[in-house]
Amino acid sequence: MSAGFEKADTASGIDGTPAEADLQTALFDVVCDSLSAAFIIYDKNDHLIFASRQILEFFPLPAEMLKPGTRLRDFLGAVYDTGVRQQYDVRQGGSLSREDWLSQRIASHWRERFESVERHGADSWVRFVKRRLPGGYGVTIVSDISEDKKREEQWRSDLERVQLTEDILDNLPFPLFVKDRNLTYVAVNLAFCEKYQTTADEVLGRKSGELFSPEIAKRFEESDRHVLETGEMSISRQRQISRDGIERDIVSRKHRIGKPGRYFLVSTTQDLPRDGTDLEEFDRASAITTSANQSYRRAYVPLQSAVERREPAAMEAIVPENFSGRKILVVTADLAAETAALRTLSKYGFESCTVRGEDEEEQFLEIATSSGISLDLLIIDNQMGMRCLELAEQYGIPALVMDGFQIANELTFQIARHFNRNSRNNGAGAEVDWEISISDDRVSLQVLVAEDNDINQIVFSQILEGLGYRHMIAATGDEVVRLWAEHRPQVVLMDISLPGFNGFEAARLIRQMEEAGAAARTPIIGVLTQAFERDRAECAKSGMDDVIMKPVSPDMLETIFQKYLVEEGARVRTRA
Repeated sequence: MSAGFEKADTASGIDGTPAEADLQTALFDVVCDSLSAAFIIYDKNDHLIFASRQILEFFPLPAEMLKPGTRLRDFLGAVYDTGVRQQYDVRQGGSLSREDWLSQRIASHWRERFESVERHGADSWVRFVKRRLPGGYGVTIVSDISEDKKREEQWRSDLERVQLTEDILDNLPFPLFVKDRNLTYVAVNLAFCEKYQTTADEVLGRKSGELFSPEIAKRFEESDRHVLETGEMSISRQRQISRDGIERDIVSRKHRIGKPGRYFLVSTTQDLPRDGTDLEEFDRASAITTSANQSYRRAYVPLQSAVERREPAAMEAIVPENFSGRKILVVTADLAAETAALRTLSKYGFESCTVRGEDEEEQFLEIATSSGISLDLLIIDNQMGMRCLELAEQYGIPALVMDGFQIANELTFQIARHFNRNSRNNGAGAEVDWEISISDDRVSLQVLVAEDNDINQIVFSQILEGLGYRHMIAATGDEVVRLWAEHRPQVVLMDISLPGFNGFEAARLIRQMEEAGAAARTPIIGVLTQAFERDRAECAKSGMDDVIMKPVSPDMLETIFQKYLVEEGARVRTRA
């Protein structure tokens, strides 16, 4: 290899390049391609022997600067003149002058080993590895490590978030634990450990049968499985004798969170004040179990929550003939959802058609309008773009946004609820009334929370439940827009980083729908993880009214609600 260097070195001043040098250059190019890096090789006089074409991907240099024989100082001077140099690593005394910068770089090239990482843009990092060989030849390898740095920053951010949520849970005054679908403990807070005189390490990864007596473990498992399988909330009131000998009445609540196949069970325990009243959830229970000595009671309460997956209502409860002549357009690229939707709509008398994108939707609506055809409803897959919703607004057609699972499995439930609500809103003159056995919780919903993180959902639920506010949680931007349209909450707490539409897009869409329907303005509060001014500005630009910072606390939310929440008389306190 050194012989090759000598040959290339002596030939650097000759017009023609020897065949051996051509072969050497070709081999180096292949090596650079395979390593996804750029190479610079220079001799003991600091003249370039070889510079790979990949250098141009890092620095916008003239091609002639890569030619053999170019002085290293001239090459580095051209790099400096591009302006791409340590832009995010400015020293306290200010950026270096051109000569000082060149002197530093030349000195680093003469060190036996030298490595550095430079940031060349908002999300671009470059690594330089320099070696000076015993014979005087130098090699510099330039590689893009942006993806590695992004992963590192994401990993660090995730660790901070995990630590933050753990701190939040540990500061809750009541015991809380989380089990996975196998009923294994995956999270416990500090209050839980103190109550049961244990540590998290002794609990995590184990099941109730390993921690409690067989009788108690069996009772726990029975309610755990019921909640995971049905989505109903479990609430139990029981009398316990604590370690200090004091007898207390306590209430335990269990909720299901997550998505099908990824359900988790969240349970909390709180002391029940001795005020002689019972728990209001027992009034709404589907079943109540009472022990012989009245020391133990459990109820299962059906929930109307965005976190839970509801089963479709029985379609036979809705008169099929009344759907005859109603026209629905389905917008989805999911073939399975499309097939299921057409089959269901046809079964119940709808006139239906499908399109697979915003362009097809626009063409269909243009043709339908010009032909005098009036559509009653658009069903839009949440994987489609915002343009699909904007077209529905443009043509004045009601729209429901659903995911592929809902289109395939809950279509009748969602459509029936849509027409049921509209028929009620039409007043006494409406001829159609769909019978659906669900409560109209749109009237009573106070807080809609947009949050995709499972642990943060738990925190919001516990705080809002403790404060006594009726709330729902949406895990995606698409879902928060849909739930806002269905329930018209009194206030929206909007996380800005959501799957589907992000928080900014969802807020803008809600404002557009308010304007189109002349609806009252809903206060939207941005929930930020970091106090970046650009995020605050974007929140205001998207139509949000205020911002709060994570981690949220009861006092913080109460302050926001006192400022923005209307109809204080409608609040139902669940606390004693």
